[in-house]
Amino acid sequence: MTTPRIPPLAPTERDEKASEVLDGLGPAGEMNIFTTLARHPRLLRRWSAFGGVLLTGELPARDRELLILRTAQRCGADYEWAHHLPIAERAGLEPSEIERVVEGPDAGWGELDAALLRAADELHDEQRIADGTWATLAANYAEKQLIEIPVVVGQYHLVAFLLRSFGVELEPGHQA
Repeated sequence: MTTPRIPPLAPTERDEKASEVLDGLGPAGEMNIFTTLARHPRLLRRWSAFGGVLLTGELPARDRELLILRTAQRCGADYEWAHHLPIAERAGLEPSEIERVVEGPDAGWGELDAALLRAADELHDEQRIADGTWATLAANYAEKQLIEIPVVVGQYHLVAFLLRSFGVELEPGHQA
């Protein structure tokens, strides 16, 4: 795609509702994903609140970011990948681990990391976490964390769907 199908909402185009919801997101409110969705302020408000719950949820940040990066990679969502690279690094993923996310669960991961990557793959391919993968996850996570695993993967599939369908472009300074 060479130009966005739905362009970001420029500051001069923003009404009170769009400005309010974008301002509520702080500096992130100027990211193209949010300024594009600001064309539907009510939806953006609800969706960003939901996403915020997941970003501060019960799963350890490192584990959440493994799920997000694998989902972004599987969906071909370069924007999502690029924006989560620094978040993943802050969450404790080493650059070599981030590179291995692309290779998948059989790329020399420990049992739990491999199960997380496998869960993302299984959800992507079969819309269900297989019994063996579930057993590994269930042996390591509390119930709320287990609930979050498919919700995180599903949320970032949604993100990939809208990014790719709308043609949301990476901001200058970001690279996929």
